[in-house]
Amino acid sequence: MPLIPEEPQIHESAQGPRATPASGRTAPTPRPVPGPRPAAPSRPGRPGPLRPTPPVQRTPRDVAPAKPGPAAPAATAASPQIQLIPASAEGALDAAEEAVDLLLDSGRAPGDVLVITTGAQHPWAEHELSFGETSYWAQHDAGDDVFYADAAVASRAASRPVVVVAVNGGPASIAATALPLAHSRAGALLIVCGDPQQINSVLGAGV
Repeated sequence: MPLIPEEPQIHESAQGPRATPASGRTAPTPRPVPGPRPAAPSRPGRPGPLRPTPPVQRTPRDVAPAKPGPAAPAATAASPQIQLIPASAEGALDAAEEAVDLLLDSGRAPGDVLVITTGAQHPWAEHELSFGETSYWAQHDAGDDVFYADAAVASRAASRPVVVVAVNGGPASIAATALPLAHSRAGALLIVCGDPQQINSVLGAGV
């Protein structure tokens, strides 16, 4: 009995759709291709923490210029300190000498001190004037040493930090003129040696 050759097996995908068998069965209706799914409605999420609303930025106000206050009064020149050393007319010059020695011992330079006498001149002044007024005032201008001057010529003397006045006699009018002059020449300290009552009557009771 002759062998019937078998037909080659062909995969269905390559063969294509099979023909409807002759038995008369209807072919299955092809399913429609599903389209894209509609997007799922978004679920309401949990509300996050509320952020505070940023503050409204304010426009900085213009700084009003400072109003000038009342002008400060001009500083007045400092008055020198006044020291009173009670002494008689005869002992005033010695008291002035002791005051000068204490000043120099405390560190004051000799050129810082001016001594004014209302009565008899200091021995140093008498000695220097014997060489002439030019030499005498040249030493004043140099300012290297204590300078002694009579009240009659004291107005020519320049200001110094310390002025010592020896009220060692002379008319009351001389003392009344010499004390205010000495006060104006003293830069830091005025020392007056003499009768307190006479001195207070000129410079004031608060001396």
